[in-house]
Amino acid sequence: MGPPLLLACLLAPLCARGASPAQPGAAAPGSPQAWRQHEGPRRVKRAWVIPPISVSENHKRIPHLLVQIKSDKQQPGGVIYSIKGPGVDEEPLGIFSIDKFSGKVFLNAMLDREENDRFRLKAFALDLGGVTLEDPTDLEIIVVDQNDNRPLFRQDVFTGRVVEGAEPGTCVMTADATDADDPDTDNAALRYSILEQGAGGMFSVNATTGEICTARAGLDRETVGVYNLTVQAADMSGDGLTTTATAVIYLEDINDNPPEFTKEEFSMEVEEQAAGVDVGKVFVHDKDLAGSPNWLAKFTILEGDPEGAFAIRTDPYTNDGVLSVAKPLDHEVRDRFELTVSVQNEQPLEPTAPASPRALATVRVRVRDVNEAPIFRENPRRVSVLEGAPPGTPVTTYTASDPDTRQLQTLTYALLYDPADWLQLDPHVGTVRTKRELLHPSAFLQGGWYIALVLARDDAEPPLSATGTLSIEILEVNDHAPLLQPPAGVVCGRPGRGGSLLLGATDDDRPPHAAPFHFQLSPQHPQLARNWSITRFNVTHAVLAVLVELPEGPYSLPLLLRDSGTPPQERQQLLNISVCHCGRDGTCEDGVLAAATAGAGITLGALVIILGSSILLLVLAGLGAAWARGRRRALRKGLLQRSRDDMRDNILNYDEQGGGEEDQDAYDINQLRHPELFSPRAKPPVRRDAPLSSATPPAPRKLPNSPSDIEDFINEGLEAADNDPSVPPYDTALIYDYEGSGSVASPLSSIVSSLTDEDQDYDYLSEWGPRFRRLADLYGQ
Repeated sequence: MGPPLLLACLLAPLCARGASPAQPGAAAPGSPQAWRQHEGPRRVKRAWVIPPISVSENHKRIPHLLVQIKSDKQQPGGVIYSIKGPGVDEEPLGIFSIDKFSGKVFLNAMLDREENDRFRLKAFALDLGGVTLEDPTDLEIIVVDQNDNRPLFRQDVFTGRVVEGAEPGTCVMTADATDADDPDTDNAALRYSILEQGAGGMFSVNATTGEICTARAGLDRETVGVYNLTVQAADMSGDGLTTTATAVIYLEDINDNPPEFTKEEFSMEVEEQAAGVDVGKVFVHDKDLAGSPNWLAKFTILEGDPEGAFAIRTDPYTNDGVLSVAKPLDHEVRDRFELTVSVQNEQPLEPTAPASPRALATVRVRVRDVNEAPIFRENPRRVSVLEGAPPGTPVTTYTASDPDTRQLQTLTYALLYDPADWLQLDPHVGTVRTKRELLHPSAFLQGGWYIALVLARDDAEPPLSATGTLSIEILEVNDHAPLLQPPAGVVCGRPGRGGSLLLGATDDDRPPHAAPFHFQLSPQHPQLARNWSITRFNVTHAVLAVLVELPEGPYSLPLLLRDSGTPPQERQQLLNISVCHCGRDGTCEDGVLAAATAGAGITLGALVIILGSSILLLVLAGLGAAWARGRRRALRKGLLQRSRDDMRDNILNYDEQGGGEEDQDAYDINQLRHPELFSPRAKPPVRRDAPLSSATPPAPRKLPNSPSDIEDFINEGLEAADNDPSVPPYDTALIYDYEGSGSVASPLSSIVSSLTDEDQDYDYLSEWGPRFRRLADLYGQ
């Protein structure tokens, strides 16, 4: 038996027939059993192939017969044909169909090769009972391409860059396109060309690749900076459908144009003494790309400014040169400058670029004369003056100079700052002299220096001035002797057991006219060396020691103190010593020390004066209290008739009379008894009630030569204190701060302690007028 044969007839009645028996038990059409062979005896099938069927895309005659298939196993009643696959029962649906009785396959829609270039179907042949007559066979339908798609450029505008002056053949970019048609046909064979590029024909395009390259030399950005090309792509090897795109080519700048000055000479003016100001601009032109390093200019001053008085910089916005003053100019020294300035780019010039005929320019600068302030050549001026120099002593001649040598001007001088009013200045020649004596210490001295300011002014319009600092060093003079501190003390009367006292000294002078101090017993009293000794402790202190056992009581030791100045100053002073009874541990016994301390340094005469003064104060206080009591009684009797009397007349002011009984350090009475032991050049004690900013204190008065002049000395001191404008007008020469821890005298308040509010009668207040009625209401009831 031969195999069953399924024939396909392509629009012709060409069929190869063969008989084959029917096979019972075939499956129903469309069932899975239709794809399987049945058991039982079978014929061996011959191999058969259906060649592909081609159909052109965009076929417009619909429906269109593609092929007819027939089975050689014709059965009584006929054969049922069917096809399956894409375009039939799979997407896209409905493109193909088959007549199930005749086996004709039809095209029902237009095809697009760019969507589907072929369809692979399966064909089936079944009997009326659904039994498979033939095995399924492949049916391939090929869609034939037509030139129905234009080429498409990948972008509408292509952008490229190339440096100016590029060699021919330098490629810039590729403007490529695509075609959706069959690439194996001429429908997709593209050719490129340039339709338009302007005059010159500077670029060409590769016909097959679309690569755009330079065609000739001579690209110059300064002439044409941008080229716009119209590029065409055509299929069918250039004879088919076409499309166009734009290619924009930018020329990149190179430094092929040097900067040039707009003219050969520039003129400017500037005032003297003006530093850091702009004088003017020099203008340049450069054809290269503005803002690029090939365009930026760099200026250099080649000649005419050896001192470096000028500087030149580039304006980043205009590319011009800005000339400025680097150092102050002086019209009197030089009034004109002629500068040679060069210009070049920041980037090196291309070797092929031509040289610039205007790379150099001449700049003439005129310096205008203006009024200048005077100048103190030595500022500050430092001079020295001896302490205590008398008024009128020349200090220095401090003058300034006027820079305006070509103008006739006169300088005058004045003291701008003289805090202590110590100086006087000649306004015409600048000579400085002392107005008063300069002494140490002073609140106006800073480390021994006195600072003053001198003002120099010219007579121009408007006038200008300058300030000079005058620093005057007040040289220390050794005009003070050391002062014993303290002037009194207590020692134990036994040698080696508390029988020593630490002595110190102070000096108003400054080093090197002060310490170290030298202590010694007065050479005029050699007998003191038998009982006492003085040994040095340090540069400012010494130790007084008892050599033999001494009886208790007060002692006055004349000591000689000398400083280390040049020449040295010395002073003989009394040291009041109280020798006390020694205890076992070498200290004064209790009670004895207090008594000794109370009387230390005070002689019998001074004690009598203090006690007499205390009694006098008590008497005066009693009299004052009695007078006040009588005054109040008179007021109660109506002696005060009018309410407008000044009530301050009823107040008594008592002056401060000094310290109490235990104020032993207020004043050294020995200065009155022994004036010859004290230096007449000693500075007066500083009053603690005087303000710090007071004027210079008066010179110290000469001490009395004899005790008979003590009264005159005290009266002169009181008068000087009353007339001193730098302190409050106290009637006393001294203000005491401490009266002692106790007093044997009763307080002054005890005199009127018997007067209480119960003894007062305030009814008289109602007679003083309306201003005292409120007091009368409070106290008169």
